[in-house]
Amino acid sequence: MADPKGFLNHGREVAASRPVEERRKDWNEVYVPGSLLPIISKQASRCMDCGIPFCHNGCPLGNLIPEWNDYAYREDWGAASDRLHATNNFPEFTGRLCPAPCESACVLGINQPPVTIKNVEVSIIDKAWETGDVAPQIPERLSGKTVAVVGSGPAGLAAAQQLTRAGHTVAVYERADRIGGLLRYGIPEFKMEKRHINRRIEQMRAEGTKFRTGVEIGRDMPATALRKRYDAVVLAVGATTARDLPVPGRELKGIHQAMEYLPLANKVQEGDYVSPPITAEGKHVVVIGGGDTGADCVGTAHRQGAASVTQLEIMPRPNDERDPVAQPWPTFPMLYKVTSAHEEGGERIYSVSTTHFEGDEDGNVQWLHMTEVEFVDGKLTQKPGTERKIPAQLVTLAMGFTGTDRDNGLVEQFGLELDARGNIARDDDFQTNVPGVFVAGDAGRGQSLIVWAIAEGRSAARGCDRYLTGASALPAPIRPTDRALAV
Repeated sequence: MADPKGFLNHGREVAASRPVEERRKDWNEVYVPGSLLPIISKQASRCMDCGIPFCHNGCPLGNLIPEWNDYAYREDWGAASDRLHATNNFPEFTGRLCPAPCESACVLGINQPPVTIKNVEVSIIDKAWETGDVAPQIPERLSGKTVAVVGSGPAGLAAAQQLTRAGHTVAVYERADRIGGLLRYGIPEFKMEKRHINRRIEQMRAEGTKFRTGVEIGRDMPATALRKRYDAVVLAVGATTARDLPVPGRELKGIHQAMEYLPLANKVQEGDYVSPPITAEGKHVVVIGGGDTGADCVGTAHRQGAASVTQLEIMPRPNDERDPVAQPWPTFPMLYKVTSAHEEGGERIYSVSTTHFEGDEDGNVQWLHMTEVEFVDGKLTQKPGTERKIPAQLVTLAMGFTGTDRDNGLVEQFGLELDARGNIARDDDFQTNVPGVFVAGDAGRGQSLIVWAIAEGRSAARGCDRYLTGASALPAPIRPTDRALAV
């Protein structure tokens, strides 16, 4: 145990954020650089090294949290990094982007603010990069087997790195022009600077992983050709079919899916554009959808100089505190969150539904009409007399995703079966109905968290390794049927 009195002597402290007015003017990460390290040893000491560490179960990766908390408390950063990497390929991603279900499951959180697990995690990995403790792990021998990984998001990268380290020759295919999937083009720079992805890619290249960008399997290369070229295939293509809003006026110019809008802002930071083709500058912006993607749109609109930003959510405002009956500890509760983007301004409106859009004579959206809604006998219904309209010159739809992209023919060309929810079906080894073809991440699970994607990538790699060699020493954090406390 790091410090038997740590949780008594120290309160919870989190990373310091840069002032709102400063960070709205740039695209750098919102946190004050170097603000964590001076406090992280004290924060790690709050870990009680519980007899039953529920944080393990709250984390889909099964991170060894009490162990690396102890090392962080003792400032043994090399040992902390080793324990962190034992279960997580990319802690710098999860430490910045994960909603930290481990903290919701922290035993200290029963009656006190939980341990700052996420901040400790990111401090360990940032220190490891700084001191050179993150090095390529080159396999001692090659298996002679080849694997294609389709998709370079967190699930695909995790699977590729695990399979490369197992000695297989791995090539990652990505349809975009850069590696990273939604990490690259769905997550704004202010949440995670892309240098973190770039240095992981260089590590993976040094280990032997090959990368092929600008190749969409199903369109640019038939799935059958990929299957013939490689001994096995891991599909990590995500769930990129966005949920639409079929209301009158949807066809007006200025209404876009979030994943049409967000990648363009990232491409500006990559140097592809001077200014984005879709911009919020000087416009009244409405974001439909109250989740993390919606918050990303809010923060992006602020930085582009929006005249106003309004975020709409059809569900009621979540509670500030955990409901001990509906969402008891240690489950992951749905609570009211104020993200860094919300700190920067804008209005949030709950329990409303869009009825239609109104445009000008040139076909540009100008107004959004909405009405309040409520649950009556378990059914969402409109409240009469609550109709109103708000100005809307740019509308982003951030209402989630409904499944894997079916337009490119990949599912049909492989002959893959789907489950009842429209995801690619798989067995306990993450293998589809087609022998040698595996699936990981949102494509098989449905839209989920980055930590689940990495866990699925690691588990699918183990299943693929067993298929190729008859046995595997790779870890398998989860099975497809697992529903841990994080859900």
